[in-house]
Amino acid sequence: MSKPSTPEPQHLGAQLPHRTASQARRSTPSPNPQVGESLAKDFSFLLRPEIYHPLTPLNVPVAFRNSPKQPDPSEPLEKLLANGHFRAAAIAATQELTGLSVHGALNPTDSQRIFDLLYTRLVCLTLINATPLAAQEVKALEDLSNARLYVDDKTGQHVVPWHLRILNVRLQALGFGDPRRAVMSYHDLAREAREHAGKAAAEHDHSASELWKARLRELGVKVAGSLIEMDDLSGAAHHLSGLRDGADGKTATSRALLWLQIGDVGKARECAAQCCKDDVVKAEKVVLALCDMAEGDYEAALGKWQELKEALAGDEMVGVNTAVCLLYLGRMSEVCLRPPPPSLYSPPRPSLG
Repeated sequence: MSKPSTPEPQHLGAQLPHRTASQARRSTPSPNPQVGESLAKDFSFLLRPEIYHPLTPLNVPVAFRNSPKQPDPSEPLEKLLANGHFRAAAIAATQELTGLSVHGALNPTDSQRIFDLLYTRLVCLTLINATPLAAQEVKALEDLSNARLYVDDKTGQHVVPWHLRILNVRLQALGFGDPRRAVMSYHDLAREAREHAGKAAAEHDHSASELWKARLRELGVKVAGSLIEMDDLSGAAHHLSGLRDGADGKTATSRALLWLQIGDVGKARECAAQCCKDDVVKAEKVVLALCDMAEGDYEAALGKWQELKEALAGDEMVGVNTAVCLLYLGRMSEVCLRPPPPSLYSPPRPSLG
């Protein structure tokens, strides 16, 4: 099962708009802003090469190091992400941040591009089992909640994207060795989300209201995940019991996985039954199959995994769990695992959470 705090790599490409070389080069901001114009924030402290750790190939299996399917170093970052080359993408993001790419140096006031690249770097590190490095590198952001540097002087809005702020919470907690820090930070973000949701509702902005409500539900799930990582299972169970589900059923899926981590299979099944939307029906089947495995009913679980194998062709998570069920049932001859493609220098992509 994937941990609920693991970022989803399928969203990475959406965070990185295509840029030409001329757009990425450093440009000098106007030294004399017009009246009423806010002075652009300078984020050059995030472009220092000493922040980012080199990724040595020592932890990459030899067969993958010498594979002819290694990505071309000149491939765009967006293509590396789309093809699952997370290690190469982490390196490419660092090169662009530090001005070592073909695009040249970044504009230190281009906050959107800087934060998108930093998010990509940190997510890719977590996906290749280099989370300790990500926890060290994220310290360069310092305190995102209180620093005026991260607040737009004119609008009062936070300039750091929400997805990076969420990821920053867990990595900062890991980097400083204080898991309680994550719970408190999630509650701070939840307070902000409530304020924005209330303001949007007062202005009759339905889309913004639903967005902030969804973010609030996500934060509730992440608090429970942090409590589980702290081994506070009773606190996590109490917290999960008070969470509300959204209309899309995704919150119910995440809650089901957390109940499984706690060990309450019954609660997990109840949450899975709430995944009624078409786009999460497969997620419901995954949860139910995991519940069968947790109860030792590998025959029933195998049937569900085989159904999912047809619907999710090539999914490694489904293939591995199918093989596990066959092993427990003593059907060794039917176990046939294919290694992941040589392009993947990391564990399989998390499908849930």
